[in-house]
Amino acid sequence: MRNALVVGLGMLAAVAAAAQDTRVVTEPKIPAACVVLKAELTAGAKGLDAADETKLDTVRVQKAIDGCGEGNAVEFAGDAGKNAFLIAPITMKAGVTLAVDKGVTVYGSRNPRDYDDELGSCGINKDGKQGCRPLISGRGTANAGIMGDGVIDGRGGSKMLVEGKESSTWWELGYQSKTMGHQQVPRLIVMDHSDNFTLYRITLKNAAFFHVTYSNGDGFTVWGLKIDTPANAPNTDGVDPGSSKNITVTESFIRDGDDDIAIKGGSGPVTNMSVIHNHFYYGHGMSIGSETTAGVSKIRVTDLSLDGTTWGIRIKSEQAYGGLVHDVVYDDVCIRGSKNPILLDTNYSANPKPGAGKIPVYQDIVLHNVRVSGGGKIQLSAFDSTHRIGIQFDGVTLDAPTSYKFDIHHADITFGPGPVNFRPIGEDSTARGTLKNGTLSGCGDKFVPFPQ
Repeated sequence: MRNALVVGLGMLAAVAAAAQDTRVVTEPKIPAACVVLKAELTAGAKGLDAADETKLDTVRVQKAIDGCGEGNAVEFAGDAGKNAFLIAPITMKAGVTLAVDKGVTVYGSRNPRDYDDELGSCGINKDGKQGCRPLISGRGTANAGIMGDGVIDGRGGSKMLVEGKESSTWWELGYQSKTMGHQQVPRLIVMDHSDNFTLYRITLKNAAFFHVTYSNGDGFTVWGLKIDTPANAPNTDGVDPGSSKNITVTESFIRDGDDDIAIKGGSGPVTNMSVIHNHFYYGHGMSIGSETTAGVSKIRVTDLSLDGTTWGIRIKSEQAYGGLVHDVVYDDVCIRGSKNPILLDTNYSANPKPGAGKIPVYQDIVLHNVRVSGGGKIQLSAFDSTHRIGIQFDGVTLDAPTSYKFDIHHADITFGPGPVNFRPIGEDSTARGTLKNGTLSGCGDKFVPFPQ
């Protein structure tokens, strides 16, 4: 299945100028079906009936995946008013796509025993290794994909079924984890060592934990994805690429309870990533980190709106798992109503770990044609006077500069050549270049409603 990043000649020019993904990326196509699975369950506005909660489709779904030839799809289809599937964890196959038709929802099981790595390891709060298998996973499954105009719903806000009785929700474990240990809950989609994986047009909802984790791969395309999860759903990151290269996220709409995108350079570097023509709503914004030990580089974020995210442009790390983040460009970005529209933090305290000596350093960070409205705090906090932040503001404007707070430490700031209407002053920081009056294009057409 070939991937791409072109919808018309006008977009082609913009993509060519902005992209860092070294692949030739074009809009994906849903492959022909090797088998069409018909829904046997019916879901209403409140989801499945209680009587259907044990009617798992896992066996026939996995059998269809295993028997499908490379280059084809397993299609999930409605049937005479039936519109739902119920699955426990399934495993992807190389070259096979899951295609969920419009109007069809694939629900994750609410029984934590279905996800156990070891008996009783899922659906509890306990520190240690991850105790739950993901709902959908693949390892070494090249050229696989998940596509279609249907929905995959992890039901993180629904009550778990423990020995046939309703218990707390997956998300309630997340709320409790601050005092009771790490929540052991399943991620929705996890792909590891799976080159050329594609998400296309699918809607993901209500993950119990992260929605999409992609690691140790070469080639990851996200096109037309919708993630629709409540703002108060804890640790529900949207798309998390880690230790990978050649990544494109485009034409997507994301709102969730944590990072909308989080680029993680932990066990290996992340490089050659393009984030182009996307819209984020609530969530924790366009993030890099917190793991940056192995480095993050060659990142281009172009034509992005962040409407009401808690953070906007965000790079975060800490001395136990920090490294070099450089060659990162944000271009044509609109941020409104964010408490922290621009934050570069090298002392990220929300995820403390023992250790030292892996110091975060952020260099060659460029903000070009970035417009911010609604107030908030702008923070550039380098680790110390030796490990500094290097950043350029080239065409960055605030709607009312005096209404913003600035927290600047050990930063080397370059202004221009585009207009900048603020001059942050901070501890042990330098500034060069000239502030220049001027206006940037408006953001009125950037902020669009979340698609229903």
